Amino acid sequence: MDTLTYWNGTWHEGNPAILGPRDHAFWLGSMVFDGGRAFEGCGPDLDLHAERVVRSARAIGLNPSLTPGEILKLMHESVRRFGPKAELYVRPMFWAGKGGAGPISVDPDSAQFLLCTYVSPMRAGTPLTLGLCRSIRRPAPETAPTDAKASCLYPNSSRGVAEMMKRGFNNGVVLDPLGNVAETCSSNIFLARNGVVATPVPNGSFLAGITRLRTIRLLRSAGITVEERTIAPAELDDADEIFTTGNAGKVQPVSRYESRDLQPGPIAARAHELYLAFARTQRVI
Repeated sequence: MDTLTYWNGTWHEGNPAILGPRDHAFWLGSMVFDGGRAFEGCGPDLDLHAERVVRSARAIGLNPSLTPGEILKLMHESVRRFGPKAELYVRPMFWAGKGGAGPISVDPDSAQFLLCTYVSPMRAGTPLTLGLCRSIRRPAPETAPTDAKASCLYPNSSRGVAEMMKRGFNNGVVLDPLGNVAETCSSNIFLARNGVVATPVPNGSFLAGITRLRTIRLLRSAGITVEERTIAPAELDDADEIFTTGNAGKVQPVSRYESRDLQPGPIAARAHELYLAFARTQRVI
């Protein structure tokens, strides 16, 4: 078994057909999701991911049909069904089944829920390469549901990834509407210079991730200064270290930014170690 999906009160193996062509989410994109991780029988911050998917559903006008506590129980059950050796991505989702009174609005009470948990090898600590995205920017809050982890935001990100892969990079740095650093196409970004860490301050144009916040807290508890502030793209050119945080790879050092090679540095290594130590306290099995 590599995929387990909970939907409509039943567990299904594999990738069941669920959406139909007249479902609102199928053709108008009214879907949100979240993504936690489980490995070594541990599920770090799964409770926060359950809470956030509920907030995301509300942000796009849905009335969530499950509480965070109910979702967390299902997440834990799915992890236990795979056993302690599996490396998993744990993805709860809500979407609109029907339209509302307006021509393209959602029916708030038509919210559907599923949980999909599947095998996804961890890339934590694996170096990656970044370029600067020129084809996309992060949207402003008044132009997109940036306060939600909404599926409709990701075609823009995939355009950025396509640009970066053509240029030979794994991922790309994306700017906000004002031209400052926001994040990568799929993760949050940090830089370090002279022993001080900086990460873009949340300004409504990007999702300030759960792993990002956990990493900030862990580094500060270890005595490392972390600043949340506006970061200009030029600051990446002379950073001592660059690293990213996100659920797919947790903490990953950057080994090349544009034409500049970097050695994975001690602060990124420390962040990785601190995160794994924390994660191993969050036992599910």
